[in-house]
Amino acid sequence: MSVFRRIYNFYNDKVYFNLLLKIALPIAIQNAVSSSLNMIGSLMIGQKGEVAVAAVGLAGQVFFLLNLLLFGIGSGAAMFTAQLWGRRDIPDIRRVLGLDLILGLTVASFFFVLSRFFPRFILGIYSQDPAVILAGSEYLSIYAWTFFFFAVTFSFALILRSVGDVKAPVVISIGALMLNAILTYGFVFGNFGLQELGVPGAAVALVIARAIECIAMVSYTYISKSPVAVTIRDFLQIDFSFIGRILVPVLPIIANEFLWSMGVTAYFVIYAHMGTDSLAAMNIVSTIDQLALVVLFGLTSATSVIVGNRIGAGEINEAYLYGGRSLGLGAVIGVFIGILVILLSPFILSLYKVSPEVITLAYKTLIVVGCFIWLRAMNAINIVGNLRAGGDTTFSLILDGVIIWVLGVPMAYFAAFILNLPVYYVYLFVMAEEIAKWSFGLPRYFSRKWIHNLVKVVVV
Repeated sequence: MSVFRRIYNFYNDKVYFNLLLKIALPIAIQNAVSSSLNMIGSLMIGQKGEVAVAAVGLAGQVFFLLNLLLFGIGSGAAMFTAQLWGRRDIPDIRRVLGLDLILGLTVASFFFVLSRFFPRFILGIYSQDPAVILAGSEYLSIYAWTFFFFAVTFSFALILRSVGDVKAPVVISIGALMLNAILTYGFVFGNFGLQELGVPGAAVALVIARAIECIAMVSYTYISKSPVAVTIRDFLQIDFSFIGRILVPVLPIIANEFLWSMGVTAYFVIYAHMGTDSLAAMNIVSTIDQLALVVLFGLTSATSVIVGNRIGAGEINEAYLYGGRSLGLGAVIGVFIGILVILLSPFILSLYKVSPEVITLAYKTLIVVGCFIWLRAMNAINIVGNLRAGGDTTFSLILDGVIIWVLGVPMAYFAAFILNLPVYYVYLFVMAEEIAKWSFGLPRYFSRKWIHNLVKVVVV
């Protein structure tokens, strides 16, 4: 049998593609809109110069840490609810969501206190530029109010996705993002009769948009009588025994996201200490990178749901096959997107009003980004879509949270401060982390040792 025939037979599964499109397409659309509007916001801030871009980018790194910790908590909860939904266990789904909300709001409170009352201290860790720290502090102290709203919205959205309700969270988020873009344009430049606030105006716009998004998400959940509509009773029924059974596999995910997010933070500290031009360039690259990965993020999220559902329903072989199909799709789509990034980068960068030096650094970095997107896509799908969905959280912790510190951060430091290379070469050295993940992660997938039925953990 020819190779092409085998590939055709492997992907000749209408059920898989129907499930994939049902979940991945709305998420991809949401992420496309989100990343597009984020880039528009970045462009608007970019009209104020590289100091403004660097300042907002640094403040965004604080939210990045919060976002990843919430993702660790939420994806851990969704890992359970996806499998519980496979057997339609609604009471335990609600109990898991209740625990998710408690943990999420606790983390959000911690970040709020730091960002609201000690913004200069936090941003001083990243940069020594007084102008960047001042502008970033003004932005961050306002931005901090969004943390509570986001924690609640994020928890509901992830759990709704895990039970197959994808469209509503997407519509609500898209509406909030569009509102944020309009308000940002108004508050930053003084349009629509609003007061011109400059860079802090972008933070005010986010607070308003996040508050409305949160109200809409919670209202939808209860008005529609969703199976995830957690009640006060569900909070009261969360006993210590239940919490312990949930946290054993979830804590490695939280630790994973914490270590990985701190590793990425270390990267940005290194970029910042290489100079404001390097930092501004990497913030621009990050915005474009997020837009480039929207389809692949949708594929990763969908894989996590459908693999988890299959494991919870006892369909182990289907779960393994679905995960493998997504890995192959991720590689092919990643190559195509990488080519587009390289070809379109000059046009996108021409829209920024920053120095030629920043543009040059960003363009050369984006070439490296384009070459490695396929590899990063496979790693994300394998770690988040397969291993975590299968409850293999300890191995995922080593693969994702430990390797970045053992290999990625030391390589970045070596390239930046020992070899004194420009930022695009530093980013190339960082990709050693992705190569290591791929080398150790694929054999783990093929071993099937990552497949665990978590329903047995909850239901005793």
